[in-house]
Amino acid sequence: MDLRKLKTLIDLVSDSNVSELEITEAEGKVRIVKGMVGVPMAQYAPQMAMQAHAPAAVVAAAVVAEPPPPAASTEHVVKSPMVGTFYRSASPGAKPFVEVGDSIKAGETICIVEAMKILNEIEADKSGKVHKILCENGQAVEYGQPMFVIE
Repeated sequence: MDLRKLKTLIDLVSDSNVSELEITEAEGKVRIVKGMVGVPMAQYAPQMAMQAHAPAAVVAAAVVAEPPPPAASTEHVVKSPMVGTFYRSASPGAKPFVEVGDSIKAGETICIVEAMKILNEIEADKSGKVHKILCENGQAVEYGQPMFVIE
């Protein structure tokens, strides 16, 4: 991928509310993730044919190592199964399905993700205690985005 194009993509992510962007093209795949301080990180995985023709310094400058896997813990993360809007309760002003500290059972409804005007009840996939709620009511969520931490 052209470095000018890569810089343009990084600038776009940096100046927007987007936290992560992934683009796949014939010559490779780019993943840009906005860090804690608003500075995006880029990952570039060129295809083998492109790697042979790209200067080594350019490829090395664009590649970012994957972070190490998290240490083993008893925490379980419930992730969004779809892109949509996160809601903690069935209707505005209603009591939330769960609060931090609540004990829940597998199969219990813990939130709603609205996608294309359809309200999808999201169920806990593990029994335990709600340790953290990672999304705000009305927040847009992405596929695979962590929503809850269950212990």
